[in-house]
Amino acid sequence: MKSIAALQAVVTANPFDGEPSDAELDAIEWEMPLILAEVDLLDAEIMTLDRPATMLDERRIRRARNRVLVERRDLTNRASLAHSGGAA
Repeated sequence: MKSIAALQAVVTANPFDGEPSDAELDAIEWEMPLILAEVDLLDAEIMTLDRPATMLDERRIRRARNRVLVERRDLTNRASLAHSGGAA
């Protein structure tokens, strides 16, 4: 019978140390306002899972969605400015 297992040296050419790289940490920091806005939206939606949404809940969800949209827009604008060298 022929073995189909991958060679370990090929699979683990770059050992994973379990820590994010500096580039990954920078990307997380860059996107943190959007991440926090999405967490707030998720929290607002979770509050209404086991009961009907009140007017206050609907307002909270709407504001959280709007904040997510604003943060996405801002992140996109920052990214386009960074890639274009800051020229507007």
